[in-house]
Amino acid sequence: MSAPALRAPVATPRMMAVRRPLVRPATDPRRLMRVVRSRFARRIAALGALLVILCLAQVWVQLQVVDIGYQLSAARSMLERLDHEHRQLRAELATFQDTAALTEAARSKLGLVEPQKGQVIELR
Repeated sequence: MSAPALRAPVATPRMMAVRRPLVRPATDPRRLMRVVRSRFARRIAALGALLVILCLAQVWVQLQVVDIGYQLSAARSMLERLDHEHRQLRAELATFQDTAALTEAARSKLGLVEPQKGQVIELR
């Protein structure tokens, strides 16, 4: 006896699926046109709504940019004011640290004089 022969698979014919139309064919072509027009109108309405939403988003972003610009301007003016005040305070501090200027201010503004020999008592 001989070994059984291997058979090649037989190709079966493929069945094609029949696709049904989205719209039932009617005898009246006006109905088909009405359905097509309504879908087209819905798409146009959806695209119009999307366009309006995008325009509103663009306007909102532009308003945010303007608002942040105002905030930035206010922050810059505050920075300039604080920088000016800082420079004034540094100049005042330098004046107070100068002993000659302090002595002169004490004599001219407050009327102070150098203490006499017996007025100062040192504690040890």
